[in-house]
Amino acid sequence: MGTRNRTAVRTTPLQRKRPASARRAPAVELQFATRRPWVPGPVTLRRWARAAHEAGLAALPARQRRMHAVVERDAAVCLRVVGSAESRRLDRSYRGKDRPTNVLSFPSSPEERVASGVLGDLVICAPVVAREAREQRKTLGAHWAHMVVHGTLHLLGYDHERLRAARMMEALEVEILRGLGFHDPYQEVTERLV
Repeated sequence: MGTRNRTAVRTTPLQRKRPASARRAPAVELQFATRRPWVPGPVTLRRWARAAHEAGLAALPARQRRMHAVVERDAAVCLRVVGSAESRRLDRSYRGKDRPTNVLSFPSSPEERVASGVLGDLVICAPVVAREAREQRKTLGAHWAHMVVHGTLHLLGYDHERLRAARMMEALEVEILRGLGFHDPYQEVTERLV
């Protein structure tokens, strides 16, 4: 098979002047390293990442929110859409799991955040998200939104390793997704269909 044209869409800094104290949405750089038949458009992906960033910051305890304040005005996220081979390679290298996965989050170190403003990178595997959406009987848009929100919250330090933290992260995901017009992704499919 022939190779597809791979493009990267870069954002530009906000042109409008805002007071230094005003919260800015993060710049979201998009990279497409796979064919894109299942991927939402750039405007939509950015909107979802920015909504998760804003709500995630607001829900952090004050101490953690202050740590993010240093880079808040110039925050940036890179969201890379990949195929199964790249996802599998990254999952094997960083998590020791030899399979592609839906989303990987690579948060920047605190020093990197202060120096560059980069919160980190999200890698989303388009074929895995499409397969999971079919298996879970969700719309592609709903599952993509969930993966972008989930990954962005990881960049802000949320995790689901411990039960209490998982419940807090899931509740925040549900709240953000409802605000974006989507159903609770953790609700059983049969409950949504009734």
